[in-house]
Amino acid sequence: MLEKFTPNQRLLLAVALSFAFFVGYTTLFPPKAPNGSDTNKSAEVALKSTTSLSKDVPEPVTTISDVKTVKTDTLTTINSKEFTLKIDTLGRIASIVLKNAKHDNKEGKLAELISPTGPKPLQVRFADEALETMAQKTPYSSNVDDIVLGENGKAEVVLTQSLNGLSVTKKVTFYADGHYDAAMNLSDDKRYFVYLGQHPQINTKMMTVTGAMVYAGDNKTTIFEDGDVEGREGFSNVHLVSAFDQYYATIFYGFDAATPVYVERDINDNPVSYLEGTQAFVFQGYVGPKEHKALETIDPVLTHSIEFGMFTFIAAPIFKVLMWLHGMLGNWGWSIIALTALIRMMLYPLTQKGMVSMQKIKEIAPKIKEVQAKYKGDPQRMNAAVMEMYKKHGANPLGGCLPLLLQIPVFFAIYRVLLNAVELQGAPWLLWVTDLSRMDPYYILPILMGATMYYQQKITPSNFTDPLQEKIFKFLPVIFMFFFFTFPSGLVLYWFINNIFSIAQQYLVNRQFAAARVLRHEAHLAEKHHEKD
Repeated sequence: MLEKFTPNQRLLLAVALSFAFFVGYTTLFPPKAPNGSDTNKSAEVALKSTTSLSKDVPEPVTTISDVKTVKTDTLTTINSKEFTLKIDTLGRIASIVLKNAKHDNKEGKLAELISPTGPKPLQVRFADEALETMAQKTPYSSNVDDIVLGENGKAEVVLTQSLNGLSVTKKVTFYADGHYDAAMNLSDDKRYFVYLGQHPQINTKMMTVTGAMVYAGDNKTTIFEDGDVEGREGFSNVHLVSAFDQYYATIFYGFDAATPVYVERDINDNPVSYLEGTQAFVFQGYVGPKEHKALETIDPVLTHSIEFGMFTFIAAPIFKVLMWLHGMLGNWGWSIIALTALIRMMLYPLTQKGMVSMQKIKEIAPKIKEVQAKYKGDPQRMNAAVMEMYKKHGANPLGGCLPLLLQIPVFFAIYRVLLNAVELQGAPWLLWVTDLSRMDPYYILPILMGATMYYQQKITPSNFTDPLQEKIFKFLPVIFMFFFFTFPSGLVLYWFINNIFSIAQQYLVNRQFAAARVLRHEAHLAEKHHEKD
């Protein structure tokens, strides 16, 4: 049946069905988050056996092959306007709860940024097994129990641990914007590692990447996705290491370039990141939303923790334009509409060329059928005659395909921008759209998107010869509409407005060709009238 499709129809069908299948599969079978336990009571560390590192990176001595559960209590609590942070008796950041309702999870509960399983931020593990065993049983002491952090203030917490003659001191200064300065000091030189902790696990949404990131060297980013980590890798000259999900991240940065950084798999093949410390070790950390302006204010290097996948080279500039538009318009919904308009203007020559080519092919379709019928028994002559027909009328059979192919990276880049922009959280647009990062509660935007997609399809030239082909394409708007029911409103808004621009452009092209047909018809009548005279 597929051989009956034109090249343009086959491409459209492949793109549409691939997209529909991918979205449908991730909707029905979302990634599973690991089972959690009470954050303040226990932590599980489970690292598999590892592969050897390259010779220029030292290999950690410690490999923990079994799960060890450690019971802890809250040692220090820090309250600020935006979050509540708790440090446990092992000197780790055991909990950070965001207070702003826009960060609430899908059950409506306050967002907890620290994973209930795996290592916690600031967790220390010693290479010496005997020392490590003692460290896991010896609680830290703190110079303060409870702190209220002012909006522009900071608070210093000094944590100490005594291990049979070895004194461990963590001096941590917390700031209201979510970042902190850490200074580790050991009374004796022992080999140890400071863990970053697992990424936040608030909401799992389709087609998003979660895992760990290492930004090192000359602007080189390495991503370790959950469920796809093998062995252990070591890095040097690292600018930042991040454990991230769609909107949030736990980050270490500001350490010396010579600091070894490791990423290792856990029992679920998820990444676990840690630094190798020194007797006097200074670094910085951040736990919170990946909001570009906030990260840039803290330290510009943190903006590199915002990553949009394989199309980042396109998505990053688009994201900057979106922020620039928001700076002028003050509303993310109108900014998305303005961004769509700018992109459509940039892609206008490509889309125009594709639409014109499809119109030309539609016009000569009857003549093509005549040629195909004439040379039905001779495929070689038939193909030559068809290509000659295309050339004569200035129609390119790939004219509709190539512009579409060139637009696909742009479309996917925009998709990733709108799906990963934490700035859309809690951002309203019109009366019924109160949060552009969440689905439309009344399904108005998805229905409008499906309706405009249907109308666009109706006014777009087609050359169907099989009724089944036509039915498949007619049902695509309905299928996409149902998929978009659960999409973030901001993303659906983009597709809806993009359809509006496509309809307007297609309408102008159709009128252009209709006017040309009228002129040709009038010229033909005039020629006949002249012949009679």
